Amino acid sequence: MERMAGPVARSIRHPAVAGLFYPADPVVCREQAQSYLWADEADRRQRWIGGLVPHAGWKYSGAIAGRTIATMAAAGDADVVVVFGAIHNLIATDSAVLDPNALWRVPGGESELSADTQHRLIENSSLFVVDERFHRTEHAVEVELPLIQQAWPGARLLPVEVPVIEQATEMGRLTAKCLLDAGCRPVFLASSDLTHYGPAYGFAPAGVGRRGLDWAGENDRRILDLLMNRSADQVVTHVRQYHNACGGGAIAAMLAACREMGAIQSRLLHHANSHDVQADASGRPPADAVGYAAVVVG
Repeated sequence: MERMAGPVARSIRHPAVAGLFYPADPVVCREQAQSYLWADEADRRQRWIGGLVPHAGWKYSGAIAGRTIATMAAAGDADVVVVFGAIHNLIATDSAVLDPNALWRVPGGESELSADTQHRLIENSSLFVVDERFHRTEHAVEVELPLIQQAWPGARLLPVEVPVIEQATEMGRLTAKCLLDAGCRPVFLASSDLTHYGPAYGFAPAGVGRRGLDWAGENDRRILDLLMNRSADQVVTHVRQYHNACGGGAIAAMLAACREMGAIQSRLLHHANSHDVQADASGRPPADAVGYAAVVVG
């Protein structure tokens, strides 16, 4: 990993999971992304500056991610969208990882990265590094980007991969402070799924079937309670104990960023799991399931 020195090259990060997690056809991608951007009228009245979005394939969680993003976008404009992402590769890091590319392209659109913010973060804190390997094939930020482009046209993107470590809260706080000091209007997303339950994930403490899915739902609610209370400092320890989020660092960073911005409330918009679309015609629950939630903070 290298610290950034000098301007970001005008390079482009091309999509890694288009056609797998979301449509590869530009027209279909834009139309489907727009169809997911729905917000309840009552939720539109509050200014929301942060949110939790799942990052599974759109078939499973696109509408849930879209609800978070649409609810936030309805409440106000933003010029920088920060996405704190879960890390799915096996490269060890104790830093928040930024991306060296100037643009991120997805089917139907592209987003300019907030290079000036990256420079300031690198210059002012040893907690941030630049390493393209963490972003090259990572889906946690990419699957949200078509939704972001529809919700906040023209906003710059700041993708930040955050490890599940105690310093995640400081990474979030510093990101928010950097943007505030620059006079930006940021919003903050945490890209994380919830409990990965079942034999496929090596985690089935309550067995498989309905009892296991019910247990997984309760396990999700533990981390959702922390989100409702905006308890950023407890997230990492909690996730390590209960294994109920793949992006615990991302969640902690988002909550800390929102706290720096003065957030005083949270709202759970929707909670579900992949069983909702995986159940076969017999209604028999699958052995494996992943939890998803839409949460907004403001």
